[in-house]
Amino acid sequence: MAVRIDTRYTERFVTKEQVSAMQPRIASAHEQLHSGTGLGNDFIGWLNLPTDYDKEEFARIKQAAAKIRSDSDVLVVIGIGGSYLGARAAIEYLKSPNYNLATNGGPQIFFSGCNISSDALNELFMLCEGKRVSVNMISKSGTTTEPAIAFRAFKKYMEERYGKDGARERIYCTTDRAKGTLKALATTEGYETFVVPDNVGGRFSVLTAVGLLPIAAAGVDIDKLMEGARLAQNELCDTDIEKNPCYKYAAVRNALYEAGFSTELLVSYEPAFQMMNEWWKQLYGESEGKDTKGIFPASAIFSTDLHSLGQYIQDGARILFETVCVFDQPKQQRVIEDDPANVDGLNFLTGMTMDEVNKKAFAGTVLAHVDGGVPNIALNIDTWSESDLGYLIYFFEKACAISGYVLGVNPFNQPGVEAYKKNMFALLGKPGYESQKAELEARLAE
Repeated sequence: MAVRIDTRYTERFVTKEQVSAMQPRIASAHEQLHSGTGLGNDFIGWLNLPTDYDKEEFARIKQAAAKIRSDSDVLVVIGIGGSYLGARAAIEYLKSPNYNLATNGGPQIFFSGCNISSDALNELFMLCEGKRVSVNMISKSGTTTEPAIAFRAFKKYMEERYGKDGARERIYCTTDRAKGTLKALATTEGYETFVVPDNVGGRFSVLTAVGLLPIAAAGVDIDKLMEGARLAQNELCDTDIEKNPCYKYAAVRNALYEAGFSTELLVSYEPAFQMMNEWWKQLYGESEGKDTKGIFPASAIFSTDLHSLGQYIQDGARILFETVCVFDQPKQQRVIEDDPANVDGLNFLTGMTMDEVNKKAFAGTVLAHVDGGVPNIALNIDTWSESDLGYLIYFFEKACAISGYVLGVNPFNQPGVEAYKKNMFALLGKPGYESQKAELEARLAE
């Protein structure tokens, strides 16, 4: 299996018997998920997605990506939440966090519509000056505030720069199959469209056109990405938690939660994992944080964040457990060279690779944190390949769904997300929200 689990550093906090006691609940969650009888069962299309996807559209995604790579210096991806996090995470994971500085024949890829910052949007227009630009607008409805504002601006920019006909060839929409504002606009304007499946929620959509078009435009082999996800789909079905690392992860994290560890810190020792952390936080935060329940998802990059968060992790409130993603090999090795003067006193490291030092930092940190009262789960990942990333994405998605059912919530809705939107619309004076506006303004003035 491309992802293996090591739980030895949790056993002083939850016993093997406590974890084994989760087995019936894991089996029940598996049955709810695979039989389609659990809460939110109209959004489980991701479960069989690696084998059951639109092959014709998949081919069109690769064709569109090849066109973007040939005729564009910049691809602006407009979306928020699951409409951008998965794609950005995959690109930085497989290519580099510095992808836009060394694109190796592909376009720079910038993400917009994930905030309401005028400074960020104006800066992006400056970065596009003098470059050939394409746009991928991603929204199920087309009316989500943040991406809709950005697309309104970019649609005008593209039409002024390329004309209506030219813009039509450079704007791609990923949206609902048949309805919604964006679908209607795309049909009217003649934009090429790709589908956000009805039965796949945004945070589970990275292996649909939502994520695949930007990922392919970065030069990633999406066939191999899906191949890894298919392998995970086939391998991660055994209900025995001792044979299924995905279900073991769900069992252990829920056992820790019930033992009082209410915050999970996802950790990697590689900066290229930073946006995977962000994708994971949305996946688990929106899926589990309901009915006053749920593990709070946080993240860190070590050893960097050991110099900022390390003190709290070591000696702060005992509410944390860590899940550490450890890669067997780096993308590239680098050997530490000898310094004849030994100014820094580090010649004892001469001849070692930086990866060896990184692994010792991991080992030393695990021991220190466990001694300090912080349980640690290790997820060992073979390589940084497209296939192993596809596997890891599916691993986290399935563990999340199983964990949600074990917790007793609907893993596939997000009712709390709407609360801030209603207040924002009222304060902005959106038609239909007039009655709430005065009340909210009065509360703000108190």
